[in-house]
Amino acid sequence: MRQFFQRRWKLIVSLTLVGLVIGLAASWILGGKLCASRNHPVSAPKNLPVEDVTFPSASGATIHGWLVTPATNRGVVILQHGVRGCRTDMIDRARFLSAAGYAILLFDFQAHGESIGKQITFGHLESRDSQAAVAFVKQRFPGQTIGVIGVSLGGATALLAEPPLDVQALVIELAFPDIVTATKDRLEWIMCRPARLLSPILTCQIPMRIGVKLDDLRPIDHVAEIKTPKLFLNGTLDPRTKFSEAQEMFDRAAEPKIFSPVEGAGHVDLHHFLGERYERLILEFLEKNLK
Repeated sequence: MRQFFQRRWKLIVSLTLVGLVIGLAASWILGGKLCASRNHPVSAPKNLPVEDVTFPSASGATIHGWLVTPATNRGVVILQHGVRGCRTDMIDRARFLSAAGYAILLFDFQAHGESIGKQITFGHLESRDSQAAVAFVKQRFPGQTIGVIGVSLGGATALLAEPPLDVQALVIELAFPDIVTATKDRLEWIMCRPARLLSPILTCQIPMRIGVKLDDLRPIDHVAEIKTPKLFLNGTLDPRTKFSEAQEMFDRAAEPKIFSPVEGAGHVDLHHFLGERYERLILEFLEKNLK
């Protein structure tokens, strides 16, 4: 009988160790996929005349983008896409902004679209791309006022830039407050609420993979330092950047600031969700601040 229990105990321990090894290996593979670059060719849009542009970034990448120059220039708006997206995600915004008379820069972050990079860094290197984009439009449109519209990663990146972006207006949509909370929210969204407890398995990989501390990926710590007029937008039903988190980020932000809840929206394209209401909201904000 004793030998039976000893064999059974060894079997349980062996299976537990095997399961642990498999789980750790799976989490490492998943972490690699989440950080993997999303480079691919990008096709020019129809019915929107664009100029292909490139400019260097301190991220180490040559940034690829499109420039839209309308006949009447009321200022410049830089459009920043979300994680694992590219500049084509922002084409519809470029269309209505161009029609309103703004010059537009759409670009791919490093490791996205045609801007070659080794891996996604969740705002670390991408914030340098934001700085490079601002420098580029300042050179092309000297003296013009500049606004930035950043969606999800694009919004977080605009907040993480150091020093703060030298622009006159910031629109921050669906931006995560910090990488740890973002990871927990996404695990809950994919599986269930108890899955939030698994977040350290993924977040502990970040310093090893991209060489930055978790504290370096906390946009919420930067909002109090940014004096630029800011418009925050977040869906009230967003599972990936919860409304309470967006509210806390807004509460911490320095003035001037506006918070516009989008009733019933999840983590979706708010332009598509709201349609003309979104366009009126954005144009009113830009008109006020990009004089």
